Amino acid sequence: MEFPTAQDSLLYKNFHKNPAALLESATGIYLHTSDGRSILDATSGAAVACLGYDHKGVQQAVVDQLFSVPYCHPGFYKTQAAEGLADFLVQSTNGRMSKAVLCGSGMAPPESRSEAVEVALKLAKTHFSHLVTPEPERSHFIARVGAWHGATLGVLTLGDFKVRKEPFAQLISQNASRVSACSTYRGLRLGEDDEAYVRRLAQELDDEFQRVGPQKVCAFVAETVGGSSSGCALPVRGYFRAMKAVCEKYGALLILDEVMCGMGRTGTLHAWEHADVVPDMAVVGKGLGAGFAPISAVIINARLVDSFKASGKGFAHGQTYMAHPQAAAAGLAVQRAIRDENLLERVRVMGAHLERELKAALLPHPYVGDIRGRGLFWAVEFVVDKQSKAPFPQSLDLHAKMHARGMAKGYEIALFNANGGYDGYAGDHFLICPPFIVTEDDVNEIVARTRRVVEDTFDELANSVAWEKVVMEMEIANKSKPVVDIAVGESELVTVA
Repeated sequence: MEFPTAQDSLLYKNFHKNPAALLESATGIYLHTSDGRSILDATSGAAVACLGYDHKGVQQAVVDQLFSVPYCHPGFYKTQAAEGLADFLVQSTNGRMSKAVLCGSGMAPPESRSEAVEVALKLAKTHFSHLVTPEPERSHFIARVGAWHGATLGVLTLGDFKVRKEPFAQLISQNASRVSACSTYRGLRLGEDDEAYVRRLAQELDDEFQRVGPQKVCAFVAETVGGSSSGCALPVRGYFRAMKAVCEKYGALLILDEVMCGMGRTGTLHAWEHADVVPDMAVVGKGLGAGFAPISAVIINARLVDSFKASGKGFAHGQTYMAHPQAAAAGLAVQRAIRDENLLERVRVMGAHLERELKAALLPHPYVGDIRGRGLFWAVEFVVDKQSKAPFPQSLDLHAKMHARGMAKGYEIALFNANGGYDGYAGDHFLICPPFIVTEDDVNEIVARTRRVVEDTFDELANSVAWEKVVMEMEIANKSKPVVDIAVGESELVTVA
């Protein structure tokens, strides 16, 4: 099929700079551009394309559905594809969840979670409105510092990614507040062990319930494993059990956002299996349809479903593309492929290899502060100084420089860059979350290319005007401390005062 000559008619989020690469085809874990290059996709798009880009079984399932029932109104009809996917999701929880809502989005960038998270919030409100003794005051949600749950107005209230949120502050509801995230790299205090850390965070959540008014809180909402804004922040053992205990103490719900970390990305189908907790609702997307179709879902705990049934009332929600037949067919085929091809085991094995190679290659680097993650979901965070963990100035735009170099000729590796992990503005990291089909050789190639990107980026910065500006800003911020500078050796970068 021929397309019209490009006139730059599509509006991208960066008004002044369109994506550089025009894709013509994709195979395996590589994206092939119009200028003849093959980019190694180390991020599965945005933790989406977990089966790579040409899984024949999934492609055929979508085609078959297209030729049988391509679309139907979700309020008038049902399809075997949608029923089958919902059954699969419920059965995958071993009876701990009992219903699934299939939503019409779930692909593309981190904003993909918006629709499904909003459905979860509305379901939570519906639950309390439909109790035998209704609790209409419960309309407040507690989220976490540094969280990202989507870009639509309803869920921006939960998030704390300031560069995405503040431009729309006047439009956003004020029915949410935040407590500290569980992130040991910056959150764990000197001399504090994991148990004491969990107790402190649980007390903080308890205090927030008391401050807001326990009868007003609908749910505590958190990413089971931090996503793009926090850089794969992992919960310590016992954290979510403690958070759920606080929620149960006050009759509120626990909603876990697994749009990015779920559906096998961390080595189990549901990330909450690692946390040894069962949420009241779990939100999944991205890897659910693996990019073959836009789809996300909310999986609902049996306890909530029982309350819905007892009320005899409905759920005042509906959207045109919910339970879309082609999307559901893609999602079901993807999940069957993950199961039948034993890809969860591959995620665990290749994830362990990726961890070893990444840490060996990058942790010695003077500006790599932390490497964290699980399965095939890893983040590399950069700091000016490893001891203080001070971030690079936001003005340097380091994370974007890393991404741009990776996409440049001679590097050809896609890294999912992000900022704001320090305070919502500053803080630079990128994610590495390759497709589940990666081999050991693929992982080695990912690490080798990533190392070149990191080293060459700092090499170029060493004598740049941008770096001089960094030094000046650091002098202003740290007048009594030595100024950090870059010195470039033959094979590595070193820090000198």
